[in-house]
Amino acid sequence: MPLKIRHYIVFLFLSFSVLKLNGQDLSQIGKGEAIKVNGGVSVSQLFNSSFGGDQRRDPYNYYLNGNLNFSIYGLSIPLTFNFSNQQFGFQQPFNQYGVSPTYKWITLHAGYTSMSFSPYTLSGHLFLGGGVELRPDGPWSVSAMAGRLQKPIVVDTAVGNDPMYQRFGYGTNVGYNGEGYQLNLILFKSKDDPNSIDFVPEDSEVLPEENMVIGLNGSTTLFSSFSLSFEYAQSALSRNLESETINREVFAPFPSSNGLFRHRLSTSYYHAFKSNLNYGGNGYTIGIGYERVDPEYKTHGAYYFNSDLENITVNGATQLFDNKVSISSNVGLQRDNLEDQKVNQMTRWVGAVNLNYTASDKLSLSSSYSNFQTYTNIRSQFEDINNPNPLVQPTDTLNFTQISQNINFNTNYVLKATEEKSASLTANLSAQQTTDEQGGEEQNSGSMFYNGNFGYVNQWKPSELSFSASMNVSLQEATEIQNLTVGPVFSVSKSLMEKQLRLSLSSAINNSYNNSQLQNTIFNCRLSATYSLKEKHNFSFTNAFINRKTLGNELSESTIRAEYNGTLTYSYQF
Repeated sequence: MPLKIRHYIVFLFLSFSVLKLNGQDLSQIGKGEAIKVNGGVSVSQLFNSSFGGDQRRDPYNYYLNGNLNFSIYGLSIPLTFNFSNQQFGFQQPFNQYGVSPTYKWITLHAGYTSMSFSPYTLSGHLFLGGGVELRPDGPWSVSAMAGRLQKPIVVDTAVGNDPMYQRFGYGTNVGYNGEGYQLNLILFKSKDDPNSIDFVPEDSEVLPEENMVIGLNGSTTLFSSFSLSFEYAQSALSRNLESETINREVFAPFPSSNGLFRHRLSTSYYHAFKSNLNYGGNGYTIGIGYERVDPEYKTHGAYYFNSDLENITVNGATQLFDNKVSISSNVGLQRDNLEDQKVNQMTRWVGAVNLNYTASDKLSLSSSYSNFQTYTNIRSQFEDINNPNPLVQPTDTLNFTQISQNINFNTNYVLKATEEKSASLTANLSAQQTTDEQGGEEQNSGSMFYNGNFGYVNQWKPSELSFSASMNVSLQEATEIQNLTVGPVFSVSKSLMEKQLRLSLSSAINNSYNNSQLQNTIFNCRLSATYSLKEKHNFSFTNAFINRKTLGNELSESTIRAEYNGTLTYSYQF
C-alpha cells in the first residue's frame, strides 16, 4: 500500500474516531517504520441438519470477521468488524480517547484514562483529564492526576433515570524507597458541582457530595527474616454539600484551613486498614494478615468497595524431603456487622490445604482440601421484645450455617518417555459437599458432587501421531435425587505434509441415569482437518455428528434425535 494512501486512511480513522492509546514509548519516535498496517480476515460457513425432531438451528449460516490495526511509531489503532446473514457489526474501541506516552522515567496521561494509587483511595476509576507518573532513578517517585470523574446526567422522564452531578477530582501519590523499607503518602479529593444539573426531583435521594481520602502504605523487612506490609486510609465523605458547615479544626488529618475540605453536618468519617506479617525460615514461610474496613466506607476513586468487614488470616508453606513434598495451607475468619447495627450477622470460616509430592521422575501426586463455612445469626427484633428476663438470652433457633467442603486428588504416571515415544496415565478425582444447619441441626438440603477422570495418552513423535482414551464419571446426590453420567472418550490425531495438515478424530458415548434408571444415551463423533499455507492462509473443516436417545416412561415415548453440524473456515493474516 503506498505511503500517501496509508496516511490518508489513518487520517480518516483519526478524524471520525476517538482514540485510546496507552503506554506508548516516545523514545521510539523516529526509529523504524512510521506506519505499519496489519490484520486479518476470516470467512466461515456453517451447515446444520437434524433428524427425528424440529430443526433448532438455521440450515445455513455464514460469518465474515476481520480486524485491522494501524501502528504509528508504536501507537496502535485497532478496528474490528463482523458480518453474517443474521447481523452486521463494527467495533472500534475509541468512544473515549486517551494517550499515555512514556519517555524514560516520565509517563503522561491525557484524555480518558485511569490511574491507581491504592485499593482504598484511587483504584482504577476512569476520568477525563490528565496525569503524570515520575519514577526517576533514586528513592523518590511522584504520581498525580486531575480531571472529571463523572459527567452530569439530567433526568429523562421517558427513561426514569436518576440524575448525576458532575464530579471533579484530583490526587497525588508520593513514594519513597529507602534501604529495606518503602512508604507512600496519598491524597485524593473530589467534589460534585451542584450547578451542573438544573433539575432534581424532590423524591430523589441524589445529593451533591464531597470526598477526601488520605492514605499511607508501606513495607519493610525486619531482622532479615520478617516482612511487614500495611495500608491505612481515612475517608471523609459529605453526602450533602448544601448542609451546614461546622468547625472541626482539631479533627486530623482533615483540616478545614485554605478550603481544602469543609466539614459539614452530613460529613462522616471512615477508616480502612490492612496489614500482613510474614516470616521466612529455612525451607518454610508463615504469615498472618489482618484487614478491617468500616461500615459504609466509600471513596469516589473506586467504583465498588466491600465494606463492613474484618478478616483475620493465617498462612504457611514448607518443603520437605529434599523438596519432593510441598505443603501450603491457609485459614481465615471473616465477619461483618462491626458496629452491631445489622439485623443479621455473618461469620465465615475459610480454610485450605494443598499437598504436592514428586515421588520419582515418573510419578507425581497432588491433592487439596478446602472448607468454607458461613455462619449467619438471624436476629429478630422480637427476641428482645418478648424476652421476659433481659439477663437470660433466649435459646437461639435461627442460627444458620452453610458448609462447603472440597477435596481433589490428581496423579500422573509416565509409562515411557523417549525421543521416539511418550505414554502416560492420569487420574483426577474430586468431591464437593454442601450442607446446611439451622439451630444446630443438619437440614435436608445438602448435596454431594463427585467427578472422576481416568486417562491414557500415547504419542509417537517421529510420525506425529497421538492417541488418547479416557473414562469420565459424574455423580450428583441431592435429597432424594441421584444423577449419574458415565462414558468413555477416544481421540486420535495425525500430522501430515511437514505439519501443514493435521487430522483428528474423536468420539464419545455418555449414559445418564436418574436414580439408577437410564434416561438417555448420547453418542457424538467429530472429524476435523486444518491446513496452513505459507503461515498466512489457514483452512479448517469440521464435521460433527450427535445422536441422542431418550428413553420414555409411562407418560412419554422413547425418542431418537440426530444432528449434523459442519463448519468450513478460511482465514488470512497479513
